[in-house]
Amino acid sequence: MIRNDALDRLPVRHAVPELLAALAERGTAVLSAPPGTGKTTLVPLALAGLIGGGPARRVLVAEPRRMAVRAAARRMAWLLGEEVGGAVGFSVRGERRTGAATRVEVVTTGILLQRLQRDPELAGVDVVLLDECHERHLDADTAMAFLVDVRATLRPELKLIAASATSDAEAWAELLTVLDGGGPAPIVWSKGEGHGYAVRFAAPPAGIRPAHGTWVDPALLRHVASTVRLALERHRGDVLCFLPGTGEIARTAGLLDGVDAEVLQLHGRAPAAVQDAVLRGAGPDGRRRVVLSTSVAESSLTVPGVRIVVDSGLAREPRTDHARGLGSLATVPVSTAAATQRAGRSGREEAGVVYRCWSEAEDGSRARFPSPEIRIADLADFALRAACWGDPTAEGLALLDPPPAGAMAAARAVLGSIGAVDGDGRATERGVRMSRLGLHPRLGRALLDGAPEVGVRRAAEVVALLSEEPPRDYGDDLAAAWRTARQGTDGYGARWRTEARRLERSAGELVSGTTGAGGRAGAGSEVGTGAAAGAEAGSGPAGGDDAVAGLVTALAFPERVARAREQGGYLMVSGSGARLAEGSRLRSSPWLAVAVADRTARDATARVRLAAVVDEAMARRAAGRLRSTGEEVRWEDGDVVARSVDRLGAVELTVRPLGAGAEPALVREALLDGLRREGLGLLRWRKEAGELRERLAFLHRELGGPWPDVSEGTLVDRAEEWLEPELSRASRRADLGRIDAGEALRRLLPWASGEAVRLDELAPERIEVPSGSRIRVEYGGERPVLAVKLQEMFGLAETPRVAGVPVLVHLLSPAGRPAAVTADLASFWREGYRAVRAELRGRYPKHPWPEDPSAAVPTRHTSARLRGER
Repeated sequence: MIRNDALDRLPVRHAVPELLAALAERGTAVLSAPPGTGKTTLVPLALAGLIGGGPARRVLVAEPRRMAVRAAARRMAWLLGEEVGGAVGFSVRGERRTGAATRVEVVTTGILLQRLQRDPELAGVDVVLLDECHERHLDADTAMAFLVDVRATLRPELKLIAASATSDAEAWAELLTVLDGGGPAPIVWSKGEGHGYAVRFAAPPAGIRPAHGTWVDPALLRHVASTVRLALERHRGDVLCFLPGTGEIARTAGLLDGVDAEVLQLHGRAPAAVQDAVLRGAGPDGRRRVVLSTSVAESSLTVPGVRIVVDSGLAREPRTDHARGLGSLATVPVSTAAATQRAGRSGREEAGVVYRCWSEAEDGSRARFPSPEIRIADLADFALRAACWGDPTAEGLALLDPPPAGAMAAARAVLGSIGAVDGDGRATERGVRMSRLGLHPRLGRALLDGAPEVGVRRAAEVVALLSEEPPRDYGDDLAAAWRTARQGTDGYGARWRTEARRLERSAGELVSGTTGAGGRAGAGSEVGTGAAAGAEAGSGPAGGDDAVAGLVTALAFPERVARAREQGGYLMVSGSGARLAEGSRLRSSPWLAVAVADRTARDATARVRLAAVVDEAMARRAAGRLRSTGEEVRWEDGDVVARSVDRLGAVELTVRPLGAGAEPALVREALLDGLRREGLGLLRWRKEAGELRERLAFLHRELGGPWPDVSEGTLVDRAEEWLEPELSRASRRADLGRIDAGEALRRLLPWASGEAVRLDELAPERIEVPSGSRIRVEYGGERPVLAVKLQEMFGLAETPRVAGVPVLVHLLSPAGRPAAVTADLASFWREGYRAVRAELRGRYPKHPWPEDPSAAVPTRHTSARLRGER
């Protein structure tokens, strides 16, 4: 029996006729409907003709999360008065409940992508509704791009709907531009807002420190817990509290100890029984509930009984260090769109209230939408999907945001290294097989290449562990976590067994000649096949759990193979440092294959979350493509170091000093690097050499070419012009110290043009002054300086010049101390000399102090001696 009363209460029903008309006329539409209006449940039923009397259609509804898939299917089946698996069914990884009569099938976006790549036409499907577009998950963006391509090239009759409560509707409408040239897809707005909700801001106390990485200030969690208690006192109904991660959920649950309500923890890894209990509503005792949830409950879910939402204001987003192949999670302020979705959970059944744990002033500064995952995620899986689709660069795909070039380059490098794409980026047969596994390409490679080594079953079990990280309480030892999962009866163990069986079936079909226990590695495999391995533990060349876990992990993440350092911690093949937690059983292992590690911007090394023990032989096999042997000559610790090195990436396996046998060109480059790092002071600079460099610098500054630039950087760049042949004969720092820099500099003089002979004319070392003395000119400053005793300049009216530039005359007292500075002697004699004469004649009475210095006789001596000379 169809529950018409419940359907009639859903505000989106008023928008259905307009949506159907838009699809009939244009074939695409954007549906914008606020949370709680029924877009996820009523609209698919109407599209399928299960309500409203329309034509029968087969409808696919794509949701971002497995929990949302199950919840939406159950809700639609309930509205029809049926059980799931009849007119409404669902498919998630490892579970499918559909039948011959199914007209609406709810799937994850990942399942939708798998189907598109197996059957691009989506035979038998009439309408695809992509829900919660605002979340900008990479799978959803990719699925929509493929669907647009399918509609443009294969099935113009396929109808597409982008639906969300808070999406950028205009952007999606442009993306879904109809094929007949009619412009953007129509936007259908649903004006209903469910039962509505009141917003109250509960700003935390001053002094809360901003979140970074996965760290959240405990003071904020205390504030959130206090807000939950306050909300329970002031309002009726259950509370749904949003927190960024499982750690914060567990800590907040502890802070709510003793509260008069049942506290439930909801997240993607929660056991199915817990998830179902949350979605079923309160038990027969009617006790109030507090549901602490990550963003899994943000959209597409109705949690029965919830009237109150408490929003911590934080969310988790992935971050990827493409250079090192490391991922991490960042705790960020929740976007306005996500906050609206969260708030909407309070008004699904009747009017609700939302407490936002931030200030009203801060509310307007939040980002409108979450960061598109395509901008921040590892793109290897996306790049393989695009390559299998026939568009390796993804330039022809209809995407709201193009993939970043650097991230795509890193992704294609990974795919090339595992044989998934060829040199042009096109998918190989091996890459197509990987894409069918529904795994990240790295894990697909580990399964395909590991199965012949250790058996399909055990390879599948380890890959299942790697595809969904075990709970933290399983520890950081992957082999031990494997044993715990085998024996475990918790929710993770059940999911792991289901996934392992799925992978075993898939791998058994894809590994050539394999029936579940052996076979041959596909093209691009980097490990030997050895003897066919059995599926039972202990068989094959890598028999024990530790060896199997290590080999499969190393195949998946060869650049994360790590060797222990003498000073503690580990060095990964990628060059990143890594550290284990205190007390880890793995700390004594010389080699590890790191399965899960993260490194925040503030951390110098990566934190190892999950790893397996390997030995050096296994490390060499798994990371073989990263192995290199050759001469390494570099400037290190102030001298040339020449070695023959066998290495795995950044990890040095063996090192042998080369001595005098190093390649001369490499030695020369190392010496140049030393000059760049430590400067030209490595050469032998006599006083005359330094003065020559200053003279040349002056001429280059004043006259330009052909006089050379003798700055540090330019001299290093032109080393082959002035340091040869001595540089090529040198092999170490001491040899540089024997090169006479002055003699070498003269090689840069403009000999070819003949200007070199004018050096002493244009920039003389000394200038003869009126007394007959030859005084040295200093060229080290902005202007040439002539420091001379004042009496030696008597009678000279014009300031001396070099290369046409007046020198700066430092006039000295008879004792050689500064008395005056001038660049205009004539002016000084007229205006400045009188004051200097008055100050110095009493101090130096034996020296001449004529009233008219311009007409006086220059001298180096006292007045008496001057008279005697006369």
